[in-house]
Amino acid sequence: MKASKTWGILIVMMAMALSLSACKQSPPEDTGTVPEEEPATSEDVFKFGLILVGPKNDHGWSQAHYEGGLFAEENMPNTEMILFESLNGADKPEATLEGVVDDMVADGAELIITTSDEFEEDTLGVATKYPEVTFINVSGDDALTGEAPDNLGNIMGRMEDMKAIAGCAAALTTQSGQIGYLGPLVNYETRRLTASAFLGARYCWENYRGMDAADLEYSVSWIGFWFNIPGVTFDPTEVTTSFFDLGVDVVISGIDTSEAIEVAGQRAAAGEAVWAVPYDYEGACDAAPEICLGVPYFNWGPAYLETALAVRDGSWTQSWDWNPPYWDDLTDNTKTAAGWLSGSGLSAEALASLSEFIGGLASGEINVWSGPINLQDGSAYIADGAAASDEEIWYLPQLLEGMTGANE
Repeated sequence: MKASKTWGILIVMMAMALSLSACKQSPPEDTGTVPEEEPATSEDVFKFGLILVGPKNDHGWSQAHYEGGLFAEENMPNTEMILFESLNGADKPEATLEGVVDDMVADGAELIITTSDEFEEDTLGVATKYPEVTFINVSGDDALTGEAPDNLGNIMGRMEDMKAIAGCAAALTTQSGQIGYLGPLVNYETRRLTASAFLGARYCWENYRGMDAADLEYSVSWIGFWFNIPGVTFDPTEVTTSFFDLGVDVVISGIDTSEAIEVAGQRAAAGEAVWAVPYDYEGACDAAPEICLGVPYFNWGPAYLETALAVRDGSWTQSWDWNPPYWDDLTDNTKTAAGWLSGSGLSAEALASLSEFIGGLASGEINVWSGPINLQDGSAYIADGAAASDEEIWYLPQLLEGMTGANE
Protein backbone atom coordinates (compact mmCIF):
# COMPACT_ATOMS: atom_id res chain seq x y z
CA MET A 1 0.00 0.00 0.00
CA LYS A 2 2.84 2.41 0.82
CA ALA A 3 4.55 1.82 -2.58
CA SER A 4 1.25 2.32 -4.43
CA LYS A 5 0.53 5.55 -2.53
CA THR A 6 4.07 6.84 -3.22
CA TRP A 7 3.78 6.14 -6.95
CA GLY A 8 0.46 7.93 -7.01
CA ILE A 9 1.91 11.04 -5.45
CA LEU A 10 4.83 11.03 -7.92
CA ILE A 11 2.48 10.72 -10.91
CA VAL A 12 0.39 13.68 -9.71
CA MET A 13 3.52 15.82 -9.19
CA MET A 14 4.87 14.98 -12.66
CA ALA A 15 1.56 15.91 -14.26
CA MET A 16 1.54 19.26 -12.46
CA ALA A 17 5.11 19.99 -13.58
CA LEU A 18 4.30 19.22 -17.22
CA SER A 19 1.23 21.45 -17.03
CA LEU A 20 3.21 24.39 -15.65
CA SER A 21 5.90 23.90 -18.30
CA ALA A 22 3.32 23.94 -21.06
CA CYS A 23 1.84 27.16 -19.68
CA LYS A 24 5.22 28.89 -19.73
CA GLN A 25 5.98 27.85 -23.31
CA SER A 26 2.58 28.66 -24.80
CA PRO A 27 2.61 31.70 -27.13
CA PRO A 28 0.57 34.70 -26.04
CA GLU A 29 -2.94 34.93 -27.32
CA ASP A 30 -3.19 36.84 -30.62
CA THR A 31 -5.32 39.89 -29.82
CA GLY A 32 -4.87 41.54 -33.23
CA THR A 33 -2.98 44.54 -31.81
CA VAL A 34 0.58 45.62 -32.61
CA PRO A 35 2.83 45.74 -29.55
CA GLU A 36 4.08 49.21 -28.61
CA GLU A 37 7.58 50.12 -29.76
CA GLU A 38 10.24 50.67 -27.17
CA PRO A 39 10.69 54.38 -26.47
CA ALA A 40 13.77 55.99 -28.01
CA THR A 41 16.79 56.03 -25.77
CA SER A 42 18.89 59.15 -25.26
CA GLU A 43 21.39 57.68 -27.72
CA ASP A 44 18.70 57.63 -30.44
CA VAL A 45 17.77 61.31 -30.11
CA PHE A 46 19.41 63.76 -32.51
CA LYS A 47 20.26 66.99 -30.70
CA PHE A 48 21.04 70.36 -32.22
CA GLY A 49 21.92 73.61 -30.52
CA LEU A 50 20.50 77.02 -31.42
CA ILE A 51 22.24 80.12 -30.04
CA LEU A 52 20.28 83.39 -30.24
CA VAL A 53 21.69 86.89 -29.90
CA GLY A 54 18.38 88.12 -28.45
CA PRO A 55 15.33 86.66 -26.68
CA LYS A 56 13.17 84.08 -28.42
CA ASN A 57 10.11 86.34 -28.18
CA ASP A 58 11.57 89.60 -29.56
CA HIS A 59 9.03 89.74 -32.45
CA GLY A 60 12.05 90.01 -34.71
CA TRP A 61 15.30 88.32 -35.70
CA SER A 62 15.71 85.94 -32.77
CA GLN A 63 12.07 84.84 -32.70
CA ALA A 64 12.26 84.01 -36.40
CA HIS A 65 15.25 81.74 -35.69
CA TYR A 66 13.55 80.17 -32.68
CA GLU A 67 10.47 79.31 -34.72
CA GLY A 68 12.74 77.94 -37.45
CA GLY A 69 14.32 75.66 -34.86
CA LEU A 70 10.88 74.52 -33.70
CA PHE A 71 9.97 73.73 -37.31
CA ALA A 72 13.00 71.46 -37.63
CA GLU A 73 12.34 69.84 -34.26
CA GLU A 74 8.68 69.18 -35.06
CA ASN A 75 9.32 67.78 -38.54
CA MET A 76 12.20 65.45 -37.66
CA PRO A 77 11.39 62.45 -35.43
CA ASN A 78 13.44 61.90 -32.28
CA THR A 79 14.99 65.36 -32.38
CA GLU A 80 15.67 67.78 -29.56
CA MET A 81 16.62 71.45 -29.81
CA ILE A 82 18.96 72.85 -27.15
CA LEU A 83 18.28 76.58 -26.93
CA PHE A 84 20.36 79.45 -25.56
CA GLU A 85 18.84 82.94 -25.66
CA SER A 86 20.24 86.47 -25.46
CA LEU A 87 23.94 85.79 -25.85
CA ASN A 88 25.14 89.39 -25.85
CA GLY A 89 27.24 91.59 -23.64
CA ALA A 90 24.30 93.52 -22.23
CA ASP A 91 21.94 90.71 -21.22
CA LYS A 92 24.48 88.02 -20.24
CA PRO A 93 27.91 89.64 -19.92
CA GLU A 94 29.33 86.59 -18.16
CA ALA A 95 28.45 84.19 -20.98
CA THR A 96 30.71 83.38 -23.94
CA LEU A 97 29.90 81.53 -27.12
CA GLU A 98 32.65 79.01 -26.38
CA GLY A 99 31.19 78.31 -22.95
CA VAL A 100 27.70 77.85 -24.37
CA VAL A 101 29.03 75.52 -27.06
CA ASP A 102 31.00 73.53 -24.48
CA ASP A 103 27.76 72.85 -22.60
CA MET A 104 25.85 71.94 -25.75
CA VAL A 105 28.52 69.51 -26.91
CA ALA A 106 28.56 67.94 -23.43
CA ASP A 107 24.78 67.60 -23.77
CA GLY A 108 25.20 65.66 -27.03
CA ALA A 109 24.62 68.30 -29.69
CA GLU A 110 25.79 67.11 -33.13
CA LEU A 111 24.83 70.34 -34.91
CA ILE A 112 25.11 73.87 -33.50
CA ILE A 113 23.68 76.96 -35.24
CA THR A 114 24.94 80.40 -34.25
CA THR A 115 22.53 83.07 -35.42
CA SER A 116 24.42 86.34 -35.79
CA ASP A 117 27.38 87.86 -37.59
CA GLU A 118 28.42 88.91 -34.07
CA PHE A 119 29.23 85.22 -33.52
CA GLU A 120 31.18 84.70 -36.74
CA GLU A 121 34.71 84.88 -35.33
CA ASP A 122 33.93 82.83 -32.23
CA THR A 123 32.10 80.21 -34.31
CA LEU A 124 35.27 79.75 -36.32
CA GLY A 125 37.11 79.05 -33.06
CA VAL A 126 34.66 76.49 -31.67
CA ALA A 127 34.40 74.72 -35.03
CA THR A 128 38.16 74.20 -34.88
CA LYS A 129 37.89 73.03 -31.27
CA TYR A 130 35.13 70.48 -32.01
CA PRO A 131 35.81 69.00 -35.48
CA GLU A 132 33.30 66.18 -34.88
CA VAL A 133 30.41 68.66 -34.52
CA THR A 134 28.80 70.47 -37.46
CA PHE A 135 28.47 74.25 -37.11
CA ILE A 136 26.37 76.72 -39.08
CA ASN A 137 26.96 80.45 -38.73
CA VAL A 138 24.04 82.46 -40.04
CA SER A 139 24.90 85.48 -42.23
CA GLY A 140 28.65 84.83 -42.20
CA ASP A 141 30.84 83.99 -45.18
CA ASP A 142 33.78 81.96 -43.85
CA ALA A 143 32.75 79.01 -46.02
CA LEU A 144 32.75 81.32 -49.04
CA THR A 145 36.16 82.86 -48.34
CA GLY A 146 37.81 79.53 -47.50
CA GLU A 147 38.57 80.45 -43.88
CA ALA A 148 36.22 77.85 -42.42
CA PRO A 149 37.22 74.31 -41.43
CA ASP A 150 35.30 71.52 -43.15
CA ASN A 151 32.72 71.25 -40.34
CA LEU A 152 31.56 74.90 -40.63
CA GLY A 153 29.01 76.20 -43.14
CA ASN A 154 27.00 79.38 -43.62
CA ILE A 155 23.31 79.99 -44.27
CA MET A 156 21.54 83.25 -45.13
CA GLY A 157 18.20 84.06 -46.68
CA ARG A 158 18.26 86.33 -49.72
CA MET A 159 16.54 89.18 -47.93
CA GLU A 160 17.74 91.76 -50.47
CA ASP A 161 14.79 90.91 -52.74
CA MET A 162 12.32 91.38 -49.90
CA LYS A 163 13.94 94.68 -48.89
CA ALA A 164 13.45 95.91 -52.46
CA ILE A 165 9.75 95.08 -52.05
CA ALA A 166 9.72 96.98 -48.73
CA GLY A 167 11.26 100.01 -50.42
CA CYS A 168 8.70 99.84 -53.21
CA ALA A 169 5.82 99.71 -50.70
CA ALA A 170 7.26 102.78 -48.96
CA ALA A 171 7.62 104.74 -52.21
CA LEU A 172 4.09 103.85 -53.30
CA THR A 173 2.72 105.16 -49.99
CA THR A 174 4.76 108.18 -48.92
CA GLN A 175 2.99 111.53 -49.21
CA SER A 176 5.99 113.64 -48.22
CA GLY A 177 8.50 111.90 -50.50
CA GLN A 178 10.67 111.23 -47.45
CA ILE A 179 11.56 107.68 -46.35
CA GLY A 180 13.63 106.87 -43.29
CA TYR A 181 15.61 103.67 -42.71
CA LEU A 182 16.27 102.64 -39.09
CA GLY A 183 19.62 100.84 -39.33
CA PRO A 184 21.50 98.72 -36.77
CA LEU A 185 25.31 98.82 -37.11
CA VAL A 186 27.27 99.39 -40.32
CA ASN A 187 28.72 96.44 -42.21
CA TYR A 188 28.40 94.74 -45.60
CA GLU A 189 25.10 93.09 -44.68
CA THR A 190 23.39 96.23 -43.43
CA ARG A 191 24.64 98.37 -46.32
CA ARG A 192 23.36 95.99 -48.97
CA LEU A 193 20.00 95.58 -47.25
CA THR A 194 19.25 99.28 -46.94
CA ALA A 195 20.62 99.84 -50.45
CA SER A 196 18.21 97.19 -51.77
CA ALA A 197 15.32 98.99 -50.08
CA PHE A 198 16.47 102.27 -51.63
CA LEU A 199 16.73 100.77 -55.12
CA GLY A 200 13.25 99.27 -54.81
CA ALA A 201 11.89 102.60 -53.62
CA ARG A 202 13.53 104.52 -56.46
CA TYR A 203 12.24 102.09 -59.09
CA CYS A 204 8.64 102.29 -57.89
CA TRP A 205 8.80 106.06 -57.30
CA GLU A 206 9.80 106.57 -60.93
CA ASN A 207 7.96 103.77 -62.72
CA TYR A 208 4.65 103.54 -60.85
CA ARG A 209 4.24 107.04 -59.48
CA GLY A 210 5.93 108.82 -62.39
CA MET A 211 8.05 110.99 -60.11
CA ASP A 212 11.58 112.32 -60.51
CA ALA A 213 14.20 110.29 -58.62
CA ALA A 214 15.76 113.54 -57.38
CA ASP A 215 12.55 114.29 -55.46
CA LEU A 216 12.76 111.14 -53.34
CA GLU A 217 14.58 111.61 -50.02
CA TYR A 218 15.97 108.43 -48.47
CA SER A 219 17.89 108.77 -45.20
CA VAL A 220 19.57 106.13 -43.03
CA SER A 221 20.22 106.48 -39.29
CA TRP A 222 22.28 103.82 -37.52
CA ILE A 223 21.72 103.02 -33.82
CA GLY A 224 25.01 101.11 -33.37
CA PHE A 225 23.81 97.54 -32.77
CA TRP A 226 21.05 95.13 -33.79
CA PHE A 227 18.84 96.25 -30.91
CA ASN A 228 18.79 98.86 -28.19
CA ILE A 229 21.42 98.62 -25.45
CA PRO A 230 20.85 101.52 -23.03
CA GLY A 231 23.96 103.63 -22.67
CA VAL A 232 25.64 101.94 -25.62
CA THR A 233 23.42 102.46 -28.68
CA PHE A 234 21.20 105.28 -29.84
CA ASP A 235 17.65 104.66 -28.65
CA PRO A 236 15.63 103.38 -31.67
CA THR A 237 12.46 104.90 -30.23
CA GLU A 238 14.09 108.33 -30.23
CA VAL A 239 15.60 107.84 -33.70
CA THR A 240 12.21 106.85 -35.13
CA THR A 241 10.57 109.81 -33.40
CA SER A 242 13.20 112.10 -34.90
CA PHE A 243 12.47 110.76 -38.39
CA PHE A 244 8.80 111.65 -38.07
CA ASP A 245 9.57 115.03 -36.53
CA LEU A 246 11.71 115.89 -39.58
CA GLY A 247 8.97 115.09 -42.08
CA VAL A 248 9.58 111.43 -42.87
CA ASP A 249 6.24 109.64 -43.13
CA VAL A 250 7.41 106.06 -43.78
CA VAL A 251 10.07 104.32 -41.67
CA ILE A 252 11.60 101.02 -42.81
CA SER A 253 13.18 99.05 -39.98
CA GLY A 254 16.49 97.23 -40.30
CA ILE A 255 16.94 96.39 -36.61
CA ASP A 256 16.02 93.19 -34.79
CA THR A 257 13.19 94.62 -32.70
CA SER A 258 9.87 96.40 -33.20
CA GLU A 259 10.39 100.03 -32.10
CA ALA A 260 9.78 101.52 -35.57
CA ILE A 261 6.28 100.16 -35.98
CA GLU A 262 5.42 100.79 -32.34
CA VAL A 263 6.30 104.49 -32.60
CA ALA A 264 4.54 104.76 -35.96
CA GLY A 265 1.43 103.20 -34.45
CA GLN A 266 1.46 105.71 -31.60
CA ARG A 267 1.86 108.65 -33.97
CA ALA A 268 -0.91 107.37 -36.22
CA ALA A 269 -3.21 106.93 -33.22
CA ALA A 270 -2.62 110.63 -32.50
CA GLY A 271 -3.85 111.50 -35.98
CA GLU A 272 -0.66 111.63 -38.05
CA ALA A 273 -0.41 110.12 -41.53
CA VAL A 274 2.60 107.87 -40.98
CA TRP A 275 3.45 104.27 -41.84
CA ALA A 276 6.10 101.67 -41.07
CA VAL A 277 7.68 98.54 -42.49
CA PRO A 278 8.98 96.26 -39.71
CA TYR A 279 11.53 93.49 -40.26
CA ASP A 280 12.60 89.91 -39.62
CA TYR A 281 9.51 88.25 -38.17
CA GLU A 282 6.33 87.30 -40.00
CA GLY A 283 4.08 88.52 -37.18
CA ALA A 284 5.77 91.92 -36.82
CA CYS A 285 2.81 93.84 -38.30
CA ASP A 286 0.70 92.82 -35.31
CA ALA A 287 2.12 95.73 -33.28
CA ALA A 288 0.17 98.23 -35.42
CA PRO A 289 -1.53 96.46 -38.34
CA GLU A 290 -3.46 99.48 -39.61
CA ILE A 291 -0.29 101.41 -40.57
CA CYS A 292 1.90 98.45 -41.49
CA LEU A 293 2.76 98.38 -45.19
CA GLY A 294 4.06 94.82 -44.96
CA VAL A 295 6.93 92.87 -43.51
CA PRO A 296 9.98 91.30 -45.17
CA TYR A 297 10.72 88.28 -42.99
CA PHE A 298 13.16 85.43 -42.63
CA ASN A 299 11.90 81.85 -42.61
CA TRP A 300 14.63 79.56 -41.29
CA GLY A 301 12.66 76.34 -40.83
CA PRO A 302 13.22 74.66 -44.22
CA ALA A 303 16.98 75.29 -44.21
CA TYR A 304 17.36 74.17 -40.60
CA LEU A 305 15.40 70.99 -41.24
CA GLU A 306 17.38 70.16 -44.38
CA THR A 307 20.66 70.76 -42.56
CA ALA A 308 19.71 68.69 -39.51
CA LEU A 309 18.57 65.76 -41.67
CA ALA A 310 21.82 65.85 -43.64
CA VAL A 311 23.95 65.96 -40.48
CA ARG A 312 22.04 63.06 -38.96
CA ASP A 313 22.33 60.81 -42.01
CA GLY A 314 25.96 61.75 -42.64
CA SER A 315 25.41 63.44 -46.01
CA TRP A 316 26.11 67.04 -44.94
CA THR A 317 28.95 68.81 -46.72
CA GLN A 318 30.23 72.33 -46.26
CA SER A 319 28.49 75.06 -48.25
CA TRP A 320 27.76 78.77 -48.30
CA ASP A 321 24.02 79.07 -48.88
CA TRP A 322 22.38 82.38 -49.85
CA ASN A 323 18.91 80.90 -50.10
CA PRO A 324 16.38 82.54 -52.47
CA PRO A 325 12.70 83.23 -51.86
CA TYR A 326 10.03 80.93 -53.23
CA TRP A 327 8.58 83.32 -55.78
CA ASP A 328 5.47 81.24 -56.48
CA ASP A 329 4.26 82.02 -52.95
CA LEU A 330 6.29 84.32 -50.70
CA THR A 331 4.22 83.23 -47.69
CA ASP A 332 4.72 79.47 -48.13
CA ASN A 333 6.78 78.78 -45.02
CA THR A 334 7.43 75.19 -46.01
CA LYS A 335 9.55 76.43 -48.93
CA THR A 336 10.61 80.07 -48.88
CA ALA A 337 13.79 81.25 -47.16
CA ALA A 338 12.70 84.89 -47.23
CA GLY A 339 9.12 86.06 -47.35
CA TRP A 340 6.96 89.12 -47.80
CA LEU A 341 3.56 89.65 -46.20
CA SER A 342 1.64 92.71 -47.40
CA GLY A 343 0.10 94.84 -44.69
CA SER A 344 -3.24 96.57 -44.13
CA GLY A 345 -1.63 99.98 -44.46
CA LEU A 346 -1.28 99.60 -48.24
CA SER A 347 -3.98 101.23 -50.34
CA ALA A 348 -5.67 99.13 -53.01
CA GLU A 349 -3.84 101.08 -55.70
CA ALA A 350 -0.47 100.65 -54.00
CA LEU A 351 -1.10 96.94 -53.47
CA ALA A 352 -1.85 96.48 -57.17
CA SER A 353 1.37 98.23 -58.20
CA LEU A 354 3.36 96.34 -55.58
CA SER A 355 2.01 93.02 -56.85
CA GLU A 356 3.10 93.96 -60.37
CA PHE A 357 6.56 94.86 -59.06
CA ILE A 358 6.86 91.53 -57.23
CA GLY A 359 5.87 89.72 -60.41
CA GLY A 360 8.60 91.54 -62.31
CA LEU A 361 11.20 90.57 -59.71
CA ALA A 362 10.03 86.95 -59.83
CA SER A 363 10.24 86.75 -63.61
CA GLY A 364 13.57 88.58 -63.82
CA GLU A 365 12.02 91.35 -65.89
CA ILE A 366 12.87 93.78 -63.08
CA ASN A 367 16.33 93.83 -61.50
CA VAL A 368 16.83 96.80 -59.20
CA TRP A 369 20.54 95.97 -59.04
CA SER A 370 21.09 96.74 -62.73
CA GLY A 371 23.19 99.74 -63.74
CA PRO A 372 23.91 102.49 -63.83
CA ILE A 373 24.48 102.49 -60.05
CA ASN A 374 26.94 104.85 -58.38
CA LEU A 375 28.31 104.75 -54.87
CA GLN A 376 27.58 107.53 -52.42
CA ASP A 377 30.87 109.26 -53.22
CA GLY A 378 29.83 109.50 -56.88
CA SER A 379 32.11 106.78 -58.21
CA ALA A 380 30.64 104.31 -60.71
CA TYR A 381 29.83 100.90 -59.26
CA ILE A 382 27.58 99.05 -61.74
CA ALA A 383 27.86 100.11 -65.36
CA ASP A 384 24.87 101.07 -67.45
CA GLY A 385 23.29 97.90 -68.86
CA ALA A 386 25.16 95.60 -66.47
CA ALA A 387 23.72 93.66 -63.55
CA ALA A 388 25.46 93.47 -60.20
CA SER A 389 27.00 90.10 -59.40
CA ASP A 390 26.25 88.33 -56.13
CA GLU A 391 29.68 89.34 -54.90
CA GLU A 392 29.12 93.02 -55.79
CA ILE A 393 25.87 92.99 -53.85
CA TRP A 394 27.24 91.00 -50.89
CA TYR A 395 30.31 93.18 -50.45
CA LEU A 396 28.77 96.59 -51.14
CA PRO A 397 31.48 99.01 -49.92
CA GLN A 398 29.36 102.15 -49.49
CA LEU A 399 25.80 103.38 -49.48
CA LEU A 400 24.58 104.46 -52.91
CA GLU A 401 24.26 107.80 -54.58
CA GLY A 402 20.91 109.26 -53.62
CA MET A 403 21.04 107.88 -50.08
CA THR A 404 21.82 110.05 -47.04
CA GLY A 405 23.64 108.38 -44.15
CA ALA A 406 27.02 107.39 -42.73
CA ASN A 407 29.12 104.55 -44.13
CA GLU A 408 30.95 103.78 -40.90
